[in-house]
Amino acid sequence: MTLDLLPLSQEAVITAVGGEGALRCRLLDMGLIPKTAVRVEKIAPLGDPIELRVRGYALSLRKEDARNIEVEVRQP
Repeated sequence: MTLDLLPLSQEAVITAVGGEGALRCRLLDMGLIPKTAVRVEKIAPLGDPIELRVRGYALSLRKEDARNIEVEVRQP
């Protein structure tokens, strides 16, 4: 599943970061690296962007960019 499809308040673990060149480097620089826990905190009224909780901070990300991040849902 990709990060853009993760439901609100759902926790997951990043398994892979895709994208090319500068986009991939930027995602990694923001802390979106494999084996990192991530949770969807908020979704904008029109559905884009989404706010994530990663490594203790809030990160807003466009859905287009979130499609490049593969996640595995954590079971409670």
